[in-house]
Amino acid sequence: MQGVWSQLWRKYADYKYNKFERFAVWEMIEPYRRPKTFTTLITIYVAAFYTGVIGAAVTEQLYKEKFWEEHPGKTVPLMKPVFYRGPWRVYRGEAIASDASSQ
Repeated sequence: MQGVWSQLWRKYADYKYNKFERFAVWEMIEPYRRPKTFTTLITIYVAAFYTGVIGAAVTEQLYKEKFWEEHPGKTVPLMKPVFYRGPWRVYRGEAIASDASSQ
């Protein structure tokens, strides 16, 4: 019975030592590894940007088509920004930020 227990303890000790050795080696190599790539992150950002651009273009086109159905042949006014809740005025085709700047 003594031999079985000593073999088990020996295997356990070898397992622990090898585990430590593996991690120690990787920790020494870690500073020399290539940095992680940002390709995935950049791809997601670019895709999100162009999705927004296409969404804005589609929204504006739908706005124009709706306006032309109701007012055929007329010039389409500037579309009010969707996510801007502040004051909004248009003077001769150009947007004015606030009432104070026009005085």
